[in-house]
Amino acid sequence: MALWIIRGFFLCLCSMGGYAVSQVRPEYVGGPHAAVLGVVIGFGFGWLMIAVDEMLKGFSLRAFSAITFGLLLGIVVAQLIDHSGIFENFEEKSPTRWMVRVGLFLSFSYIGIVLAMRSNKEDFSLIIPYVRFAPRNKPDNLLLLDTSVIIDGRIADLVEGNFIEGLIILPRFVLKELQQIADSSDPVKRARGRRGLEMLNRIQRNTRNEVRIHDGDFPEEKEVDMKLVRLARNLSGKLFTNDYNMTQIAELQKVVCVNLHELAKSLKPVMLPGESLTLRLVREGKDKGQGVGYLPDGTMVVVNNGHSQVGQQVEVQVQSVVQTGAGVIVFAELPRPLAA
Repeated sequence: MALWIIRGFFLCLCSMGGYAVSQVRPEYVGGPHAAVLGVVIGFGFGWLMIAVDEMLKGFSLRAFSAITFGLLLGIVVAQLIDHSGIFENFEEKSPTRWMVRVGLFLSFSYIGIVLAMRSNKEDFSLIIPYVRFAPRNKPDNLLLLDTSVIIDGRIADLVEGNFIEGLIILPRFVLKELQQIADSSDPVKRARGRRGLEMLNRIQRNTRNEVRIHDGDFPEEKEVDMKLVRLARNLSGKLFTNDYNMTQIAELQKVVCVNLHELAKSLKPVMLPGESLTLRLVREGKDKGQGVGYLPDGTMVVVNNGHSQVGQQVEVQVQSVVQTGAGVIVFAELPRPLAA
C-alpha cells in the first residue's frame, strides 16, 4: 500500500513537471492545448518509469552494482581503444568514425556487463588484489531459521536458555510460508502454522537475540529450501533446520547447517547397564510379559516381566542398550525382591 502511495505521488510530480515544461518551454510542447498535452506527457512518462520498476522487481542491489561496474569497465576499455591510434585514418567528425565509436562503446559495455553479472565476489580480487571489502558493523554470527525448526519450537527454548547467540535472520519468504500454513484449510497444518507464529513471538520477545526480517529473495528459485540455502551462503550465516535433505544440500554448498534432530541425539544421556530409571509403563510389549515406557526425550524402554505394572510408575534397572535405525531402545528389568 505504501509503495502505491509513493507511486501516486511520483505520478503527480511527473504531471506537474510536464505542465511546467509546457509553460516555460512552449517550443517543446506547442499548440492551443499545450498545458493538457504537457500533463499527459508527464503522466505517461511516470507510468513508463513505474512499468520499468515492475519489470525490475526482484532485481538485487548486487546485480545493479555489478552492471554499473561492468558498464564503467567496458566504457574505459572502449575509450582506450578509441584513443589508441588505430583509427587515425578516419576523419574525426566523419560518419564512419562515429559508427566505429558507437560500435566500440556498445560492444564493450555489453561484454563488461555480462562478465560482471557472471562473476562472484572472489573475481573482483583479481582486479583489486589483496583487498577485501567487509562492513565494519557486520554481526559475527548470523542465524537463519527455516519453517520446520520454527514450528518444532525447540529453537525458542534454546534462545531463551541463552544457548544460541547471534542475530536471528528471518527471511520474508519463510514468514510468508508460515502464514500460508497458518491459513490452510487443513486443521493439522493450520495448527502447525499457528504454533510456528507463536514460537516466533517467543523468540522476538527475548531481549538477548535481535530478530531481523530479511527482504532478500531469489525469484528464479521455486523452492523455499533452495532460497534459504542460497541466502545463508550469501550472508555467510548458519542455517538451523530439522530437514535432513536440506542439511545435505547445505553441506554440498558449503553452508554451515545445524540439524536440531542430530543435536538432540547428541545430547541424549548414555545409558549404562546397572543404572536405575524411574518411568511410567504405558502399554504391553510385543513379546510376552513385556511392558513399555518412554523417557522424557522419547527413548523407548522395554521392561521384561513388566506387563503386570502397565499404568504404574516403576523403578527399573538397565540391562542393555540397542542402537537401531529409528533410535535407541533400552532393555530393562524390574528389581528383584530381596529374599527373606
